[in-house]
Amino acid sequence: MASFMTENEIAAIGFAHVGQGVQISRLASFHNPGRIRIGDRSRIDDFCVLSAGEGGIEIGRNVHIAVMSTLIGKGRITVSDFANISSRVAVYSSNDDYSGEHMTNPTVPAAYTNITNGPVHIGRHVIIGSGSVVTLNVTIGEGVAVGALSLVRSDCEPFGIYVGSPARRVKERSRRLLELEQQLLQSERQ
Repeated sequence: MASFMTENEIAAIGFAHVGQGVQISRLASFHNPGRIRIGDRSRIDDFCVLSAGEGGIEIGRNVHIAVMSTLIGKGRITVSDFANISSRVAVYSSNDDYSGEHMTNPTVPAAYTNITNGPVHIGRHVIIGSGSVVTLNVTIGEGVAVGALSLVRSDCEPFGIYVGSPARRVKERSRRLLELEQQLLQSERQ
């Protein structure tokens, strides 16, 4: 048996939209798939969990979500075209209140919790290194590279390389990948 689902298996999940040439591991999990949109030629690997809340999850074209990564929360999560989420990355659009003033965890009724929600936007050509965490209310600008094991809790400006906990900009990233994108798209039209 192949490791990726067939088109019929993907259709049976009930996604809001699935583009052409999408590859999804049979070992990935989806919660509220009717709020998940996946663009052309994107790939979701083994043991990934996508749990869409009210805001939904929007995955662009040619996106790769590597093994054991999670996209979870009530707020909207957007992963733009050509982005790459490396293994064991966690993207959260919701957060519990850790102050002790409220209870935490999903087994507790909402009246006793204080969960905050906010959007996460991952721009085009972003790469997020293994083991990184991205929190709610964050925009990672186009072309950003986030180093492994980083904590992204504030916006990242386009074409920067960010590392650390919390992530901070350490240098510029080349924009040559934009030329390569145009070459790829032109070759696909031929």
